[in-house]
Amino acid sequence: MLDMLTQKDVDEIRQIVREEIDEKTKHLPTKDEFYTKMDELMGEVKAMREEQGVYAGQYSNISDELENHDTRIKKLEKHTGISP
Repeated sequence: MLDMLTQKDVDEIRQIVREEIDEKTKHLPTKDEFYTKMDELMGEVKAMREEQGVYAGQYSNISDELENHDTRIKKLEKHTGISP
């Protein structure tokens, strides 16, 4: 027949479990540290997205200008008889 655990046995088990949990989680950040870092990262992501929007607008303008130049050069080449 199995013996029953005493309160002392239960307390010792709890202590061992607490120590193991503490050991396994000691490298993890606290909630405050985690959320502070996440706020920093989200700020950086937001800034990068805004920059990407600016670059997309600039790319569109440059692309339109390049297309305009290409059209004008082709007209000039045709008008002057110069072919590439």
